[in-house]
Amino acid sequence: MNRLKAEDAIKNFLLEDIGDRDLSSILFSPEDWGEAIVRLKQDGVIAGLQCFQWGYNLLDPAVTVEFFKKDGDWVKSGEAIVRIEGPIAVLLAGERVLLNLVQRMSAIATLTAKCVEALNAPHTRISDTRKTTPGLRMFEKYAVRTGGGFNHRNGLYDAVMLKDNHIAAAGSIRQAVKKVRDQLGHMTMIEVEVENLAQLQEAIEARPDVIMFDNQTPKTLAEWAKLVPESMRTEASGGIGLENLATYRHTGVDVISIGALTHSVHNLDISMNLTISHKEAIYQ
Repeated sequence: MNRLKAEDAIKNFLLEDIGDRDLSSILFSPEDWGEAIVRLKQDGVIAGLQCFQWGYNLLDPAVTVEFFKKDGDWVKSGEAIVRIEGPIAVLLAGERVLLNLVQRMSAIATLTAKCVEALNAPHTRISDTRKTTPGLRMFEKYAVRTGGGFNHRNGLYDAVMLKDNHIAAAGSIRQAVKKVRDQLGHMTMIEVEVENLAQLQEAIEARPDVIMFDNQTPKTLAEWAKLVPESMRTEASGGIGLENLATYRHTGVDVISIGALTHSVHNLDISMNLTISHKEAIYQ
């Protein structure tokens, strides 16, 4: 992740939650120090550990963070992943926001890893989509990579994807591809979505960089993939998830994109347990 962007986002997340101050923490004085241990309460792939470091350093540079695991590790329920020490008021102020973020990222990394394992096809990559949570795209796409997947385009700005509405408005696949190619630089990738054989044949003639097969059966995908020249990449999307990925193993497509990686996960259960450690003289 880009640290500057991540810290800026985390700062806003903390401001949303803390506001002017954490009213519950009036219980503690600045010299009340504690130690927090973060543990998983279910098995999973951990992602986003650095968010604890960045978040707590924004709140108070005196907070120390020690990592017991690294992003991408498969962690068993009950295992400790992070130890955090600092003023109790600061530890509690950042707890919920940072846990929320790491829980979601870890859930995405876990589901992605399970999908990669279920597909078990070295030729075919598992990819995410733009179906991400507003404000969290950078974090969620990083989590996909942590789980062994790959990122599709990051937004509307870094690649062209011509879907049914674009094609209908342009008049045809051929015209749509020509119009964008005439206006964009040679470094911009162009992808075209097709839903039937006639569209596939027209797309091949238009020569985009990627052809996406939308909502097709494994049998159809295998047949269509053979028709596409090797100079073009193929992608399958729509109706594909963990429960049926294995049936797509031998389709021959280059990429399978799955929106559920980011839009349908349930946060991994992670907890933080706090104990009082000592009074820190520097705060007296």
